[in-house]
Amino acid sequence: MQIGVIGLGRMGANISRRLMKAGHACVVYDAQAGAREALAKEGASAAASLADLVSKLGEKPRTAWVMLPAGAPTEETVAELARLLGAGDIVIDGGNSYYKDDVRRAKALAETGVRYVDCGTSGGVWGLERGYCLMIGGPKPAVDHLDPIFAALAPGLGDIPRTPGREHADPRAERGYIHAGPSGAGHFVKMVHNGVEYGLMQAYAEGFDIIRNRAAEGLPPGERFDINVADVAEVWRRGSVISSWLLDLGAAALAKDPDLEAYSGFVQDSGEGRWTVQAAIEEAVPADVLTTALYARFRSRLRHTFGEKLLSAMRFGFGGHQEEKGPVDEGAPAQGAEAADVATRRAGD
Repeated sequence: MQIGVIGLGRMGANISRRLMKAGHACVVYDAQAGAREALAKEGASAAASLADLVSKLGEKPRTAWVMLPAGAPTEETVAELARLLGAGDIVIDGGNSYYKDDVRRAKALAETGVRYVDCGTSGGVWGLERGYCLMIGGPKPAVDHLDPIFAALAPGLGDIPRTPGREHADPRAERGYIHAGPSGAGHFVKMVHNGVEYGLMQAYAEGFDIIRNRAAEGLPPGERFDINVADVAEVWRRGSVISSWLLDLGAAALAKDPDLEAYSGFVQDSGEGRWTVQAAIEEAVPADVLTTALYARFRSRLRHTFGEKLLSAMRFGFGGHQEEKGPVDEGAPAQGAEAADVATRRAGD
């Protein structure tokens, strides 16, 4: 199939590469000429503008995948694509948009006949190699038409043991992608995914912080243990009930830098943790762990523990997220609304 990809950052470029590797034709656009020229050297057709990208999409229905930070960049791009495309064409938002924005955009685009698909995309900088876990929302005919695209991006069955009892269930789920429901459903599931991610990361961070601080001088001498945290991370990866990819990333960071001196512990949030907590409030669902994990990220910008350094290391491991420059002294002022606005516009966890 032919598809336009807009936004060639950490994930957009690799999405294009994975699609081309599977035999799909990509027309690519990015505001940075160097980014689109680099993909052109690898076989993509580079476009000089959104209008140029649409003109190069000869296969009907024309399809454009937007991979930009949530907020104004995505909003403006989708609006322009709605003007450039026509009835039956498809716009996919593969970033970390707020699901309520998807519902609104889908309704607006439907008035022009353009179909809107939201795709929560997990995989970070490893997606090219591992594939992307995709949570998709939108009209069934559009999603079904795009199945070859989603199948190419998803990890496939791989070597994960198959779940007993799923013999008659939708086979797409065990291949790494699902049609979650109507417009907004995909990003809603991805939003909660990121909220859960916060909680898992926080649990690891606190656990390793407790282990590392067992050697503290304030403890009775006979109860002090100088435990190698890198070894703990490694042994937990093997046969433990708490093994996971996040633990793999933490173990790799600790093996390279046991004291995590390369990390300050300033941990940004993408905005989706906040949205998950807000959804829990709207639904009157208690979300103690996820809420506390979000607040821990806020606190990390005031003072930094070893656990917060591990949070930052894991976040860099899966998404390539660089630490923000921020206050490092205990008691430094919070960043407030300005930080919140920046956070919600990032490509996210």
